[in-house]
Amino acid sequence: MSKEYETVIGLEVHVELATKTKIFCSCSTEFGGKPNSHTCPVCTGMPGSLPVLNKQVVEYAMAVGIATNCEITRHNKFDRKNYFYPDNPQNYQISQLYLPICRNGGIEIETEYGKKTIGIHEIHMEEDAGKLVHDEWEDVSVVDFNRSGVPLIEIVSEPDMRSADEVIAYLDKLRLIIQYLGASDCKLNEGSMRADVNLSIREVGAPEFGTRTEMKNLNSFRAIARAIEGERARQIDLIESGEKVVQETRRWDDNKETSHAMRSKEDAQDYRYFPEPDLVPVVIDDDWIARVKARQPQMRTEKMARYQEEFGLPAYDAEILTGDKKLADLFEAATEICHKPKKVSNWLMVETMRLLKDNNMDPDQITFSPVNLAKIVNLADAGAVTNTVAKEVFELVFKEDIDPERYVEEKGLKTVNDEGLLRTTIEQIIKDNPQSVEDYHNGKEKAIGFLVGQTMKAMKGKANPGMVNQIIKELLS
Repeated sequence: MSKEYETVIGLEVHVELATKTKIFCSCSTEFGGKPNSHTCPVCTGMPGSLPVLNKQVVEYAMAVGIATNCEITRHNKFDRKNYFYPDNPQNYQISQLYLPICRNGGIEIETEYGKKTIGIHEIHMEEDAGKLVHDEWEDVSVVDFNRSGVPLIEIVSEPDMRSADEVIAYLDKLRLIIQYLGASDCKLNEGSMRADVNLSIREVGAPEFGTRTEMKNLNSFRAIARAIEGERARQIDLIESGEKVVQETRRWDDNKETSHAMRSKEDAQDYRYFPEPDLVPVVIDDDWIARVKARQPQMRTEKMARYQEEFGLPAYDAEILTGDKKLADLFEAATEICHKPKKVSNWLMVETMRLLKDNNMDPDQITFSPVNLAKIVNLADAGAVTNTVAKEVFELVFKEDIDPERYVEEKGLKTVNDEGLLRTTIEQIIKDNPQSVEDYHNGKEKAIGFLVGQTMKAMKGKANPGMVNQIIKELLS
């Protein structure tokens, strides 16, 4: 009889904070830029340079801690984590080991078995290292320190997850919370959110955890799910063939869908942590926490309820719109301008989603303004343009954020409501299509659709469809 195994997973999630400057100096944190152009003596680790803590980093860390139900450590401090690596300019990293800013929190996720709380052991602040670029053609490695000193929080979960689905649900919820707070854009592909997966297996019912490995180099939800399945299978194979799982850090290769060992896992004492001598402790009082709490935005669950109560949206619309901060912000801003929540929701959920899919884009890449979205809603709703024209114009709004009112005016795309002109055009079409007229009189209702289509074609799609229908029926009877 084969044994049944349970997967035990904990995550270390690194999030780059959305501050304009680095954690200990005034260099820019902007993504990209020429290598080593966002640097100074502090973030390149020059002797004699001194760090100065960025207050916004502390406030973002507190905001994330409050939103994930953590206790805020009133007296926290920084520590030096000593290790040598070519992209680490000081040969140490300033982090928090002994007194992290947030502890003992948790967030609730939806699983196939219902709701489940994933514990958060701690959240600590730290600085990022630089980036090594390996040039295989020249057979050299070069270092870019632009990322060195970019502020991070590391969110360390408890080992409470049992499947790839639970891990993705946890990461999705965490990402949404942080995006709603404005603390980070959480783009996995740009490295502003990175997850290391600690995974072990044990026989179902066993009280002790197995030996865990840490998986690195995971830059998409799909890669994380595949890495979990791959590592689970690898550990089961080892145990069933009588071998032992070694505690180590492994690197996941998503192209080959395999992992390989990077290094055996060091324990904390190997880093020779000691209190950071160049930074004073951070003392957080009740007033400071109250100020940060007062600035916390409405989160997804409350927004979903509000969209249904205040705007009368169906639960499905509310769920889709709040599933991405960009969509929620666009919906609220456009609704405030045109006061047509259901119509705004429809344009976002149908046409916007279609164009995002066609262009292989995420909602956070949307560039059109809520003002122009509201204008499209008003034009279509007033019948000033036909639905076909509205969709065509919206494609230009989506791509170039054009002013739809001006464009419709300049291109002469307004709906034709001139009854005399429409009547003359339709009379000619009826005269030219005697077969359709005969079909209609013989009870074939569909024949009227052909005549409407011919009219719309003659009017270049700009005729008022309701008026066209009405005049055709009148003339045929």
